[in-house]
Amino acid sequence: MASKYYFTVGLEIHAELATVTKVLCACKNDPNETEPNVHICPVCMAHPGALPVINKKALENVIKVGLALDGRIADFSEFDRKNYFYPDIPKGYQISQYKYPVVSGGKLAGMDITRIHLEEDTANNKHDRGDFSLIDFNRAGVPLMELVTEAHTFEDVELAAKTASNFAREYQLVLQYIGSSEANMEKGEMRVEANVSVSPDKDKKWTQYVEIKNLNSFRSVERAIKYEADRMIELWEEGKENEIVKETRGWDESKQKTFSQRKKENSEDYRYFPDPDLPKLKLHEAFDLVKIKADLPELPEAKRARYKADFGIKDEDIEAYINDQDLGNMISAMAEMLKDKEKIKTASNYITTDFVGLRKANPDVKAPSVENFAELINLVGDSKISSRAAKDILAMIVVSDESPLKIATEKNMLQSNDEGALKEVVNKIISENPEVVATYKSGKENAIMSLVGKIIKESNGSANPQIIIKLLKEALK
Repeated sequence: MASKYYFTVGLEIHAELATVTKVLCACKNDPNETEPNVHICPVCMAHPGALPVINKKALENVIKVGLALDGRIADFSEFDRKNYFYPDIPKGYQISQYKYPVVSGGKLAGMDITRIHLEEDTANNKHDRGDFSLIDFNRAGVPLMELVTEAHTFEDVELAAKTASNFAREYQLVLQYIGSSEANMEKGEMRVEANVSVSPDKDKKWTQYVEIKNLNSFRSVERAIKYEADRMIELWEEGKENEIVKETRGWDESKQKTFSQRKKENSEDYRYFPDPDLPKLKLHEAFDLVKIKADLPELPEAKRARYKADFGIKDEDIEAYINDQDLGNMISAMAEMLKDKEKIKTASNYITTDFVGLRKANPDVKAPSVENFAELINLVGDSKISSRAAKDILAMIVVSDESPLKIATEKNMLQSNDEGALKEVVNKIISENPEVVATYKSGKENAIMSLVGKIIKESNGSANPQIIIKLLKEALK
């Protein structure tokens, strides 16, 4: 029987900042460039004598993220040289930050944040041309923001993995909301690394850990953490805990397993020292922190709370709006027009099911005007058209953006609320369907829906189902 284990997880997340130019030179920062080595200069190529200049906008973006996550913005900060040799970093060192990061502290999605700092990204090694490598320097010098979380210990590996992936997902949203980074993981604009340790002794939970590098999806974050935890537990169970070493491991997506890459370096191995070519930074003097914070948009967590309190809509709908800001803007505009919680809920159902379905079938579909969409919801909410008719009209107005009332009138879709006229149809259907009537009277109340369907068909879809049910129940007493 397995003994009790503690699972400790910490994250390092790199995000490429969405600036016009690179962090230390005037070269274009273009993540979509496909032609290699076109956005380069002597600075990002590390030519002798080339001197770096700090991109102020990149620093401001890091500050925005720090303020959004309730971090402390340093008064004093500086850049350091992180020394190591690798083909994609021709200087032999990376300009990064060590002792004095831009941001310290903060919290998000149940995890505490240690620091956020700014550094230059490396070049990109290409291994697709044969048994040799080529280097594309377009990415060299792109402003790279690194966030490091505190190590968090869990008694359940599923919870540990889920908490880590939720943090990464929420962090991506924050970056996208404030515009600091597009954080597209498929393009490598956001890269997650998970530090994982397992121990039966809570006091020695972080003595030996592995760092799983370059996880490029939230699913991979969860799966890699769980796989690595299982691997360590197996070593503990076999008495081979000495084989758990501090190392860097990769994640093989096809095999769904980690693999050893190299022994993990310590900070001493990088021989950090302040970069002599870059100035010391007094951030509180260089930036108006009060204004930067005041200009932050509404963040995901605040937006969730507002949607829940003001609109009363389902949690899954709320997440759809949080993750798709175009949909979020749509429901907010609709709520402003409708000013009625029940109708807002109805609007939300049509947006997250019918409109999203139409858009999925045809990505070029445009949202109808707020006025016409609100008119459609009012027609449904006031029982002037059926839900079936509303779906059909929605499919029309995303193409033509015509008045839903005009369409409903021209196409005979308006529901009849004339009880006198409907009674004749109700009595006719009752007399024509004695077996269904008998079934209903025997106690099977659902049988009434068969009659409702026949009446709607008889009225060419114009009969109001609610009035039909009311009239049927009265007639069948």
